[in-house]
Amino acid sequence: MEAITEVIVTADIEAPKISKNQLKKLKRDQEWEENLAKRKAKRKEKVQEKKQRKRSAREEANPTAPTQPKATQEDTGGEQKTEVSKKRKRSQYEQLPITLILDCGFDNLMVDKERKSLGSQITRCYSDNHKAPYQAHLAISSFGGHLKERFDGLLAGQYHSWKNVRFLEDDFVEAAAQAKDWMQGDRGGKLGGLFAGKDYSAQTWLDKSKNGDVVYLTSDSPNTLTELRPYSTYIIGGLVDRNRHKGICYKRALDRCMKTAKLPIDDYMQMTSRFVLATNHVAEIMLRWLELGDWGKAFLQVVPKRKGGVLRDTVRKSGDEQVDDETDKGLDDVIGEADVKAVERTNDERAIAGDESESQLTKFTTESREATVPDARAEVFGSNADRKDGEVEASSDSEDGGVQV
Repeated sequence: MEAITEVIVTADIEAPKISKNQLKKLKRDQEWEENLAKRKAKRKEKVQEKKQRKRSAREEANPTAPTQPKATQEDTGGEQKTEVSKKRKRSQYEQLPITLILDCGFDNLMVDKERKSLGSQITRCYSDNHKAPYQAHLAISSFGGHLKERFDGLLAGQYHSWKNVRFLEDDFVEAAAQAKDWMQGDRGGKLGGLFAGKDYSAQTWLDKSKNGDVVYLTSDSPNTLTELRPYSTYIIGGLVDRNRHKGICYKRALDRCMKTAKLPIDDYMQMTSRFVLATNHVAEIMLRWLELGDWGKAFLQVVPKRKGGVLRDTVRKSGDEQVDDETDKGLDDVIGEADVKAVERTNDERAIAGDESESQLTKFTTESREATVPDARAEVFGSNADRKDGEVEASSDSEDGGVQV
């Protein structure tokens, strides 16, 4: 009886405690994996339906147009027929000798929801680089833990078919050292786009520093990045923490004695929220700069609208216009007050000199207003000399029986 009791107690102690929310989450994940094939088939059906709708719309718009058969090419020598592919070829791109590394060594600092968001950001980084006219070497360092489990499990290992991207278990320092070899040789890239025509030979550039030009990008850095340089490696922190771990990327870079810099967002844009951007936004901004050569245009194309980013030139112009409007308004208000006081002064003069003719009163009112308006302008524009002249004129008017403005 005692042995049975001990077994029961031990079983109670070792039993894992799972909350209701965790059970629901595990159930959702299991259902998501089980329905993976169904969702894939459903997506294919939607694609086919969309193609059919477009085909029907073209036929309704131009019913008399003859149908285009598949183009074929047949040689009299008995060669096989070759069909022209309907798929559009991807636009030509140019590989540049520059490397972007996503540092994913923060797996233990994120919860499942944040890891999921980081996985989506990594996918977006690959997609943006893959479609960019000027591509960079892309690498994901410290790829392991829960992040790798998600890519291998729920995402079905699709990243294995990605091109021009490297997934490394090593940290960002080792990845940066390997990037030197990636940017050499025929596959390393050519000095095209913004780098064309500049003296940026690989040997000359790497001789400037034995470790190469390696920069860790973080918004906490006191240094500002002004341009991207070839044969250089730029590291982006792969962390989604909702600003819980402040300055961790900057401290991480300093601990490894690495250069740091931040994007020049503050120099080009005025934002209503903080300057911290997602990992994919930073990578896309750098790709846009390689294409456009203008930080301002790159920020406008990439920074989300919800951050309220506006170019500083636009803000300065709108501010100048607002100041001009306020100045004009202030001048109108002061001149309006001068008119009212001139009328009051006219009424006083009418009471004192009731036997004067109407024409004399009108002439006196006109002269009083002419003497008052310069005082109003001097008060708006803050000119000491004009203000003194206005006081003298006003004093002379008061001696004649008017009210001082």
